[in-house]
Amino acid sequence: MVTGYDHIAFLIGVVFFLYRLKDIVQYVSLFTLGHSITLLGGVLGGIHVNSYMIDAIIGLSVVYKAFDNMDGFRRFLGFEPNTKLAVLIFGLFHGFGLATKLQELDLAKNGLVTNILSFNVGVEIGQVLALTAVLIVLSVWRTHSGFLRQAFATNTALMAVGFVLVGYQTAGYFVASRAS
Repeated sequence: MVTGYDHIAFLIGVVFFLYRLKDIVQYVSLFTLGHSITLLGGVLGGIHVNSYMIDAIIGLSVVYKAFDNMDGFRRFLGFEPNTKLAVLIFGLFHGFGLATKLQELDLAKNGLVTNILSFNVGVEIGQVLALTAVLIVLSVWRTHSGFLRQAFATNTALMAVGFVLVGYQTAGYFVASRAS
């Protein structure tokens, strides 16, 4: 989870305005479902994607969620996307992101299924622990009068982080493609 800051940034955006535990569990479960499908499918099924491009899409997922939290879709584009479907779809991309990193390792074929399933469970446990800390901070922060004003600034910063990730990964793609 230490290198999964992009996943945590996205999930912070996802839970930022969720107040009921039922909603939090539902959205995080959709992300986890998508994430698990492509992590397992990518590694066990040998589905390969360009790691730079998938990580750029992960950066876009952070931008998307921050923009959504700022009500940008409705205010600027005149529609509201299906947030549950978007979280599931971005979960699929996030899983491919992890799969591409694992595919770069020399994984032993013996016990691979058990090891990948154990890894996935470990990732999800780390995700729950990180989100628990985030939710505690959000719960306290929401009691302060300036939360909504600060929320806009925070989501602007979250969006900036997403754009930096997109730029960093896109530049990496072009540098790697020139080197090969």
